[in-house]
Amino acid sequence: MPGTVSDVRMRDIRMRTEITPALRARLRESAEQTALSGAPDHEVLAELRASGLLATAVPAGYGGAGGDAREINRVVEEIATVNPSVAIIAFQHFAVSARIAEWGTEEQKRELLPRLADGTYLAASAWSETGAGAAKQKLSSTGTRRPDGTWALHGAKSFTTGASVADIYLVLVQTEEPEADTARVYGSVGQTFFLVMGDNPGLVPDLSLDLVGMRGSATGFVSLVDCVVRETDMLGPEGRAPEIIAGVRESGATLGAVAVGTARAAFDLVVDHVERRGLLEKATVRHRLVGLATRLESARAIVERAGARTSEAPGLTTLHSKLHASTEAEEICLEVARMLSSAGYVTGSRLNRLLADARAVALMGPTNDLARELVAVSWQN
Repeated sequence: MPGTVSDVRMRDIRMRTEITPALRARLRESAEQTALSGAPDHEVLAELRASGLLATAVPAGYGGAGGDAREINRVVEEIATVNPSVAIIAFQHFAVSARIAEWGTEEQKRELLPRLADGTYLAASAWSETGAGAAKQKLSSTGTRRPDGTWALHGAKSFTTGASVADIYLVLVQTEEPEADTARVYGSVGQTFFLVMGDNPGLVPDLSLDLVGMRGSATGFVSLVDCVVRETDMLGPEGRAPEIIAGVRESGATLGAVAVGTARAAFDLVVDHVERRGLLEKATVRHRLVGLATRLESARAIVERAGARTSEAPGLTTLHSKLHASTEAEEICLEVARMLSSAGYVTGSRLNRLLADARAVALMGPTNDLARELVAVSWQN
């Protein structure tokens, strides 16, 4: 029986966004290298750009694969099974691509989306900053309109994934005096997004952060020093950034996909371990593996539900998916460590890298504590 139009379209998207065995092998090799160096692997990022994967979130009309949140989550999970650091870079690229597709002007879409799709541009988000809090309500970075109509951005951003390797940054700044808004949980009045090119002399990346996990993610600081941008570089209406941020959750794309991929890698690691040692003959071992598999399946299921946007409140499901998947990923890695015993208690063990990477997802925006608050506030409405 012939497939439906939707089925055919989905197969086309999958063909464009499939990770080749060669790229998978390179990503795994790169994860081992960057875990030691703590520096991004520019060669493997060049291969990612050339792979076609970065087109996933770009609409087909602009040269992309036209994938929805389900495809974004699937691709991110697959990358994370071999290289969580690159998965985070890809996730941020997809998030920025989707925001431009949703909120960009037609000129911005025509100029940027084809380049984001073909890998000419790699995108990053620069939202966090020291002292702003997880809810981004006390930004110190500012945007000021100049007499000639351009804007000058000043401030500093922290924990920016893709710092120094990105070609374009989605930067969050305060453009109006903030107002006290006790009802708002994330962001504040008067915040605006700007798209800033990586070669802008006023944008200075700094990779001095020495992270425990996600060591190849190029996560660092970004300084804005008299960073001049055009009015046309503003993404969305002035002062309306919190609405754009809220839309990220509604999309169904979730960092839980990174956590699921990381947990999958840990699970595969322990299955290989017990098979090689003939431990599958023991019922106790088999039952512990089943417990891990069930936890992994539950995490994957809620990520898939978030991407499908089938719940009555897709935004809340996205938050739950990030919370549940990141929590389960860390617990799965810890249980795998117990099962590996001394075999995993060595510096070079891949499991230690996976555990550090899984823990990092809980700290990424929105952090798990903030995600809990966002869910709790929804009950008050």
